[in-house]
Amino acid sequence: MIAHSQPTLGADDARAVARVVASGQLAQGPEVAAFELELSRRFGTAATACVASGSAALELALRVLDVGSGHEVVVPTYACDALWHAVTRTGATPVLADADPETLGLSAADAARRLTPRTRAVVAVHAFGLAADLDGLLALGLPVVEDCAQALGARVAGRPAGARGRLAVGSFYATKLLTTGEGGAVAGPAGLVDRVRDLREYDERDDLAPRFNYKLTDLQAALGRSQLARLDAFLARRRAIAARYGRALAGLPGLRVPADPGAGHVWYRFVVRVERPLAPILERLARRGVAARRPVFRPIHRALGLAGYPEAERLWDECLSLPCYPRLADAEVDAVAAALAEAVAA
Repeated sequence: MIAHSQPTLGADDARAVARVVASGQLAQGPEVAAFELELSRRFGTAATACVASGSAALELALRVLDVGSGHEVVVPTYACDALWHAVTRTGATPVLADADPETLGLSAADAARRLTPRTRAVVAVHAFGLAADLDGLLALGLPVVEDCAQALGARVAGRPAGARGRLAVGSFYATKLLTTGEGGAVAGPAGLVDRVRDLREYDERDDLAPRFNYKLTDLQAALGRSQLARLDAFLARRRAIAARYGRALAGLPGLRVPADPGAGHVWYRFVVRVERPLAPILERLARRGVAARRPVFRPIHRALGLAGYPEAERLWDECLSLPCYPRLADAEVDAVAAALAEAVAA
């Protein structure tokens, strides 16, 4: 079976983690501090704080923007459930907005229609590796949190994904663009990032203000630093895979292949649009040994029994994510493309 996602791990990663084990300094320490500095250069921000997960990063970003009870936060419905949970943990109310059919991220026009006097912030996801232009969302006049969990290293208008919003968040889960196993980060102005650092640990404080154990360990940070040093190579391989898919699948009836915007896309996912029912195509691919999937498990509004999100519904009906990660061999890319061509034709 050709897996849908896999981490890219090697001997350098093992040596980096072993070095930390040998040092005896396992918890948050100098490796985390060094990782934060290196990540800031990638996000294009003044500072970065590493935390235990991407979900924790989202929650803390909202908390330091003073989001809380009585507030609303606009989030895309065509996205991971982590956005919904992060907002609700602050005590605020998530307000779902529809998708942009081209970027597959948040529609600025639909977000504008969902605003109320209680709206405190907007979360914009750079979906599946594509750095979305935030002009429409920034024009709303509210703090924008850029979710770069799938787009670290992508650029738009010459700037890194993460550099334009009030804050940016990253995720380093096992199958993200780089991994620490579990982990995340909040990036932005030094003052706000300092507040994140205050919230991520609770021990030995004079007051009992709400804080959390959301720290990253030096073990994880050492792995992350080793991965980050190879990120450009990882992204180059992802771009090569995307180009190979594009050549193999171009012109197939009933299939729309994404255009390549250059540096704006790091191809966390290679998402095609299929003008056929997806369930039988997924079954045929599985029989051919290919693990493909819908890029979003299901739009959040479906879990709530809501309607009024036609673009998200259309994307869920049509979008298919193919295997795309640095360990994927050219022969495997060709096998996936051949299996998809056969499945769509059938």
